[in-house]
Amino acid sequence: MAFSNLTSKAVLLYDEWIKDADPRLEGWPLMSSPFPTTFIIGTYVYFVTSLGPKLMENKKPFELRQIMAFYNFGVVILSLYMTYEFLMSGWATGYSFRCDIVDYSRSPTALRMVRTCWLYYFSKFIELLDTIFFVLRKKNNQVTFLHVFHHSIMPWTWWFGVKFAAGGLGTFHALLNCIVHVVMYTYYGICSLGPAYHKYLWWKKYMTTIQLVQFIMITVHIGQIYIMDDCPYQYPIFMFIIWLYGSMFLVLFLHFWYHAYTKGQRLPKMARNGIRKDQ
Repeated sequence: MAFSNLTSKAVLLYDEWIKDADPRLEGWPLMSSPFPTTFIIGTYVYFVTSLGPKLMENKKPFELRQIMAFYNFGVVILSLYMTYEFLMSGWATGYSFRCDIVDYSRSPTALRMVRTCWLYYFSKFIELLDTIFFVLRKKNNQVTFLHVFHHSIMPWTWWFGVKFAAGGLGTFHALLNCIVHVVMYTYYGICSLGPAYHKYLWWKKYMTTIQLVQFIMITVHIGQIYIMDDCPYQYPIFMFIIWLYGSMFLVLFLHFWYHAYTKGQRLPKMARNGIRKDQ
């Protein structure tokens, strides 16, 4: 009886909470509730941490060089497109980089931002292939907590972001992430072409700096809300989550880099044991 009452209260709270969702997203794929996203992420975590390694235990690693090259360069193209769309739907056409609120109208620009936010959210499911490729290639040492946590938390939190606040200053980190992914996936795409192309990767030493700068910019940008007077951004809780996310991954990445490089425990192929491409 107590459990039944608790369940009923939870359902009522959820129904009340979901009433504030953006009506423009009604009927969009995966947007009806957070449960499909949660199921996909749960399945992903189970496969890459348990089922996948068990299935591959007595099998030879898959040779996926061509598939991975196609995948990595495909993500580069997608990231370039999303960068352009984020710029044209706000960040290069009127946003101030300070207190930019969500435009809930049905203007062409506002709807363009909604579509871009949803595409960015969906791209996080595509990026789950990063870890699946690790498992199929029996690179289980690269399936770290940091890597899996990063790839899991992004689509789940972004479901809420798209559902309630598709636009405004909460999308700055997505724009930065798309730009960084152009660089990171280009690197991994060239890597997947084979040793003959590795001579073109002289710039790999700058990738870690790019990742760290990204986290710093995210944290500083979103932290502005705490020093701005009367910023009417509609969902301050999202600002706190983004600030916490940026700060947390900055610390985690610095910790990883310290142990992997400064202490001499250098790991193979750049930061693949941690955040493969940041967000």
